[in-house]
Amino acid sequence: MLAGQGRYWYLDLKPEEVMQDGHRFTRRALLPWGPARCFAEDDLYTTKWGTEENVDIEKFFFGRVDTEGKSAVEFFSDFQFDDPRQEAAYHGLMKYISVQKLRTPKGLGWLSSLPEGKDRNQLLLLLQRIQNIYCATWSDCIWLIADATKSPTKFIISDHPVTVYNRACFAGSEWCRGFNDPDIRWVGTHTYFPLSFEKILIFTNLAWVRNPYRSERKLHPNPGLFRDTIFSFTDIQTYRSLSEQEVLEINYITKRRALRYVAGAEREWLFPE
Repeated sequence: MLAGQGRYWYLDLKPEEVMQDGHRFTRRALLPWGPARCFAEDDLYTTKWGTEENVDIEKFFFGRVDTEGKSAVEFFSDFQFDDPRQEAAYHGLMKYISVQKLRTPKGLGWLSSLPEGKDRNQLLLLLQRIQNIYCATWSDCIWLIADATKSPTKFIISDHPVTVYNRACFAGSEWCRGFNDPDIRWVGTHTYFPLSFEKILIFTNLAWVRNPYRSERKLHPNPGLFRDTIFSFTDIQTYRSLSEQEVLEINYITKRRALRYVAGAEREWLFPE
């Protein structure tokens, strides 16, 4: 948020039609809401066994991931080389954004398409079992921490904040339809996550950096998901200032890849198109 600001501008990309007193109308699409109301959904992680409801997943699993993730995001928002906290921050961030990609309504929708995700309770247990599914692939990527300090427009966020983009997968294509995202292991796929309204972390597959003229939808070498890998902090790229046009392009992708909602500190930022 901007200094002294208590609310975001919150945009519903698919406002509902409702009936009230015999009149049909469409709900307001743009609302000034506080952070507690943005992207909130009741009972999203509640398991039900007969008549019993359980919120332990929210309390114990997500609670720990969010606590460690908050510290990690703050660390990388102001990343400095040779900081003794970097290893803990790396592990905290990797788990946080991997879980974050799975736990959103869009992520849960994708999980529900898998054979083990048909049952609601089993889906939430599956999420915990595969919580590190993306970590090795992102660790192998080239990391860029870019900033929008020189741009009047800053980054917006969506209800699916870990955003995946591949230029060969246009909006509405089979790879982007519904709950789908382009495969992060394809060489031309980029993943990004806003660390703040002025900082963003971008993952680019190393194979794409080495040769950006190959097929964007080809798997990169060593595509296994659950495996060991080596990460070098000295390879993290920093001090990249984005232009206004680049920030607008990122916000446009964020908006197109959202499931339903986007939010920003300024109303104008929500309309990069």
